[in-house]
Amino acid sequence: MPGRRTAPADFDTRNRAALDRHEPIVEQERKSLEDGTVRQPAWLEYTASFFPVILVVFLLRSFLFEPFRIPSGSMVPTLEIGDLILVNKYEYGIRLPVVNKKVLELGQPKRGDVMVFRYPLNTSQDYIKRVVGLPGDRVEYVNKQLTINNQPVPLEKVEPYYDAERMRTYPQFVGRLGDTPHRVIVDDLVQPGMSREAPGNTHPGACQYSGSGVVCRVPAGHYFMMGDNRDNSEDSRFWGFVPDENIVGRAFFIWMNLAIWAALGASGSRRRQNVENAEENDK
Repeated sequence: MPGRRTAPADFDTRNRAALDRHEPIVEQERKSLEDGTVRQPAWLEYTASFFPVILVVFLLRSFLFEPFRIPSGSMVPTLEIGDLILVNKYEYGIRLPVVNKKVLELGQPKRGDVMVFRYPLNTSQDYIKRVVGLPGDRVEYVNKQLTINNQPVPLEKVEPYYDAERMRTYPQFVGRLGDTPHRVIVDDLVQPGMSREAPGNTHPGACQYSGSGVVCRVPAGHYFMMGDNRDNSEDSRFWGFVPDENIVGRAFFIWMNLAIWAALGASGSRRRQNVENAEENDK
């Protein structure tokens, strides 16, 4: 039967009459058996040639690294709109694709990490923010001063940040969360307080809001996230906390910005750098 692997002797026994008549189809199949192969349709051979490439891409994106594009300015000045970044997907553990279930523990997020996660109120959307509070932490953001477990995060004022799109400057500071220095900007025109909890908060009642800011206790297995553009970031101050199962990975490398590339042209200088050192390399 065409397409079925069988020993040549057995094939000869079953097809003796056809072989004696020298039927071309039967003789061709006999030759294929002698060569140790059975001929496949051309389309199947063509498709099979792409399988190794598809498999490698699937494994890379599912378990190791994945590219993302920054869609908003909530992480300015660390990440600009249009930045293309790489995310390390295994640093916090190996997770099964689709279900995102962790099957191998390799590490935990640290304060100061820039992390991609599935937005808790709509898991089809990916967000990127900085890890500010770990499980059990008491996080305060009062009068635009961040305090973690009663320890204020010191800020050193540096040169203002210029927003070319809005044609204005913002006060810029360098802070440190754990071992990670990073830059933040604030908007003097925005008042510090939050009058009430936003609708749809993941943990109603976990935070206390006032005219000067917000105070939260991070639940077990969750993280408190903030954008570096403090007054232009929808983050844990508004919608709550990120559960461990929503974690995608840690952003670690900026490899291109399409908007800047278009403005500079192909010969323009590029900003390729570690995310953690973005502010140092921009000096």
